[in-house]
Amino acid sequence: MCDKCSENPHRSRAPSRRSMMLFAASALGMAAFGGHASAKEAKAPPKPQNVLSPDAALKRLMEGNSRYVSGVSRRHDFTHEREALVGGQNPYAAVLSCADSRIAPEYAFDSGRGDLFVCRVAGNFAGDETVASMEYTVAVLGTPLILVLGHDNCGAVDATIKSLKDDKPLPGHIPTLVSAIAPAVKTAARQSGNALDNAIRQNVLDNVTKLKSAAPILNAAVEQGKLKVVGGIYRLSTGTVELLAES
Repeated sequence: MCDKCSENPHRSRAPSRRSMMLFAASALGMAAFGGHASAKEAKAPPKPQNVLSPDAALKRLMEGNSRYVSGVSRRHDFTHEREALVGGQNPYAAVLSCADSRIAPEYAFDSGRGDLFVCRVAGNFAGDETVASMEYTVAVLGTPLILVLGHDNCGAVDATIKSLKDDKPLPGHIPTLVSAIAPAVKTAARQSGNALDNAIRQNVLDNVTKLKSAAPILNAAVEQGKLKVVGGIYRLSTGTVELLAES
């Protein structure tokens, strides 16, 4: 052992588990909210074209939907995209969509691999796991846009309306969906017009509000102008996504 090492026998010890955890948390916070690495330390994103402002991300998303609606979707080079994404991802938008098999965000927005971070659940509502997933994509992956995407003739919303009206619980775990969607249905019941359409729209708006105000990560990103949260309705007959709200 050299003289310097013998002077400090603890120098070569591995860092403690606590210090490693604190370092990881610090690194995550720096990456998420404004930490600046040196040019040498900065790692190029796997898809540089996905590094966008919230407004630019929304524009790109809707341009993709326009191509999809017009039937002129681009041909994607999945082979090279797979190669680029082996070491990471930087999606330019996140989508909270219904699990309905007729709704496919990757197709609807004419996107390639690594472009969209998609969470899907019947009724497109933001439960705890979905909020956590959105926090991850915003804080860790740097995603600048979240879209809550409902659709017309939503079976989950319709089932909720009927369950509340008949006061008849649905089987299995389905009541958890009813509980999540019920607030929107009850609000929409006070509105004039088609009850199902109103409830679908209200459910989207409610979940936009929930994600925008989710502390401490999403609301901070919105306040700092790093994140936009919007809502939309997918029209089954045309494939058009109609935006409802912007932050």
